[in-house]
Amino acid sequence: MSTGDQPINDQTLTDQEIAPVKSGSTLLIACGALAHEILALKELNGWDHLALRCLPAKLHLFPEKITSEVARVVNEERENFNSIFVVYADCGTGGQLAAYCAEQGIEMVRGSHCYAFYEGVDAFAAHDDEITAFYLTDFLVRQFDAFVIKPMGLDRHPQLRDAYFGNYTKLVYQAQTDNPALTEKARACAERLGLAFERRLTGYGDLKRELSRA
Repeated sequence: MSTGDQPINDQTLTDQEIAPVKSGSTLLIACGALAHEILALKELNGWDHLALRCLPAKLHLFPEKITSEVARVVNEERENFNSIFVVYADCGTGGQLAAYCAEQGIEMVRGSHCYAFYEGVDAFAAHDDEITAFYLTDFLVRQFDAFVIKPMGLDRHPQLRDAYFGNYTKLVYQAQTDNPALTEKARACAERLGLAFERRLTGYGDLKRELSRA
């Protein structure tokens, strides 16, 4: 996956902002962690009217910055597209992103976070007994060190594992793809955190339905 001469790999999507991928009448402002899945759905469904601009996935480590970054891109791009759709759920913004989008008349993905819409918002809500589950997606499995181990300092201080994960009981891997290698890596992530392992093949969940609104 690339745009122009700029390669788009998981590390790029984690650290960098990606300019719109292809032209179209509707701009998707999305988290970099969703880029692979969004582009796959664009191709599968022939959604050529959708252009994609991704913010760095590492913003999820600083959710208080997500709303202001989305607003910045809206201001930069509003005149270039007929409409804008925000491919973030609440994602830890405490309702601020939803309030901003409502104020601007911009639609956004429904749900609390990507774990909810990958599994299906209603299905995820039914798991009200999973407060001790730690979730990973395909992207987060691939970028486990960047999003979990290094930010928490577990690469330098592995003894902190119990302080961070002592109240968790299992790791739930929501698999977007049926990839044995990723499954084994997710299992290794669970073992590294001392958690039981569960895999759920969710595919794209509600993401296709949400993008179809764009």
